[in-house]
Amino acid sequence: VYPLRMRLLDGLGVSRAGGAMLSPIARDRSVLQHHFSRGTARRILLQARPFTIWLIVFAVTVLLGSATTVLPMLLFQRIIDDGVLTGNTDLVVQLALLVAGLALAGALLTLLERWCSARIGEGLTQRLRCQLFDRVSTMPLAFFTRSNTGRVISRISGDVAGAQQAFTSTFSQALSSTTTLLLVLGSMLVLSWQLTLAALVLLPVFMVPAKLVARRAARLARLRMDHQAELTDTMTERFTVSGAMLVKLFGDPRRESRMFEEQAGQVARDGVRMAMMVRVFLSTLTLLGALGTALFYGLGGSAVIEGRLSLGTLTAMVALLARLYGPLTQLSNLRIDLMTAMVSFERVFEVLDLKPSIYDAHDSIDVPGPPSVEFDKVWFTYPTASEVSLASLSPEAGREKKRGEKVLSEISFYVEPGQTVALVGPSGAGKTTITHLVARLYEVEYGAVRVGGADVRGLRQASLRETVGYVTQDAHLFHDTIRANLEYARPEAKEEQLWEALEGAQLADFVRGLPEGLDTMVGERGYRLSGGERQRLAIARLLLKSPPVIILDEATAHLDATSEHLVQQALDVARQGRTAIVVAHRLSTVRSADLILVLDKGRIIERGTHDELLAADGAYAKLYQRQFDTSG
Repeated sequence: VYPLRMRLLDGLGVSRAGGAMLSPIARDRSVLQHHFSRGTARRILLQARPFTIWLIVFAVTVLLGSATTVLPMLLFQRIIDDGVLTGNTDLVVQLALLVAGLALAGALLTLLERWCSARIGEGLTQRLRCQLFDRVSTMPLAFFTRSNTGRVISRISGDVAGAQQAFTSTFSQALSSTTTLLLVLGSMLVLSWQLTLAALVLLPVFMVPAKLVARRAARLARLRMDHQAELTDTMTERFTVSGAMLVKLFGDPRRESRMFEEQAGQVARDGVRMAMMVRVFLSTLTLLGALGTALFYGLGGSAVIEGRLSLGTLTAMVALLARLYGPLTQLSNLRIDLMTAMVSFERVFEVLDLKPSIYDAHDSIDVPGPPSVEFDKVWFTYPTASEVSLASLSPEAGREKKRGEKVLSEISFYVEPGQTVALVGPSGAGKTTITHLVARLYEVEYGAVRVGGADVRGLRQASLRETVGYVTQDAHLFHDTIRANLEYARPEAKEEQLWEALEGAQLADFVRGLPEGLDTMVGERGYRLSGGERQRLAIARLLLKSPPVIILDEATAHLDATSEHLVQQALDVARQGRTAIVVAHRLSTVRSADLILVLDKGRIIERGTHDELLAADGAYAKLYQRQFDTSG
């Protein structure tokens, strides 16, 4: 009973951290309406196709292992009737050795079965996780701004582990139990068909608890998965450096504890409900098995006393009966395991079925030269959550009925190769959005964005990434070494090229002064470095990549006056011969730009050089004068 109970608990509570933010009643209603799609089983079989050979070996091993558990029961009859009762010591010893040999063979087969099971299970896990990683990686930037990180990670880790059980414990259990049941029934019928029929009277009763529990188990499993995914998201948000800093600066520890306690409490309540359901289920089956055994002893014992049955046959039948109800219990629970695995597989397939809204066309081309940038009457509105993610991955998905207001309205401008264009204006004017559209991080709604004279929708994304280099206001660094963060932009770069990039970003002396130099760990998101050092490392990464189009979105925002001057000189050199789009709030950094575009509420309201815009005495002149007065 213990291994079965553990399998039930593992199957119903797939290992993930999670919690609940919605009321249990509301979540239950959502789960109750769930139905499995017809193609899920077919897709599961397709996932298993690469492991066909191992599945066959696994099946044969399970079949042989089942036989080694049944044959000793038949030998018990001969040991008692033909050996013990007749005084044939040699036969007893021979049969006892044969039983021992079968036990040894069973142990070896169990090891082989486990090895095959692990190979299949881990192979399937790797395959599904790689597919999920690739799928999520192809999703547009809007997917990541709309989806909960914890929920996405839950699908890749926890749900895959749940799906793995279908090809390991569940498949093994189904095959082993079925084989054992057939062998046991066949042996019992040969030994005494009368007692066998008496034992089979209780067979239909074993199916009733499974039918009652199976659907409820699947509902509880999916409910707990959702709760656990939400708790994972809570921890993911708060256990990063920026999240922890926000909590410490603005959060209330007592409020945070209460919220987490409520979420963890919901997971605990789910666990109690599942544990009680499993315990009632197992207790019912154990009771039915005990009643069957009592009936068997009563009828069989009477038959032995009356001389209608040998003592060895009764002993073998009792041993076989114990083997009969075990597989029956497991098979009656099989539906629970299968439905639980189906829940995990379906959650995995939901992510695999996500359709990237940005993809390479079949006739896409590389970026032609020279690297000009053009916006031709571009209109843009950010997509809603329901357009880029699943409702289960985004809390607001399904609640947004329509898109919001236009972020960009009829934006048109042309940047010649080698020119620098600056985008200025108040926050929310659409400056950063324009830079995102150049790199095709989002798809335009109307109009066209062209790089090198070709519409970005007709360019290969890999070629576009090679052409466009980007430094944001809050540049992201991986929790790795300085060397690894640099090489991410150019894996084949030689060490002297790394140092050249660091020199250009005015960071080489700082890195040389570190005890581990290029092999210094920067910490999560680079928080072991100062803001200026982190930004200059991101600029060094851009210089190493050396793309023909450079986008600088407030790239010097975190630098002090000295560092800003040095980095600005490096960027001036980097922009020579390259097309550059610069977003800046400090207008002093864009005075040398070939063209300045002033944006407000998603529209270009002024354009010209620095001197032309000052002479026009419009919005740019007022903004510049305001900054100048403030700085003075």
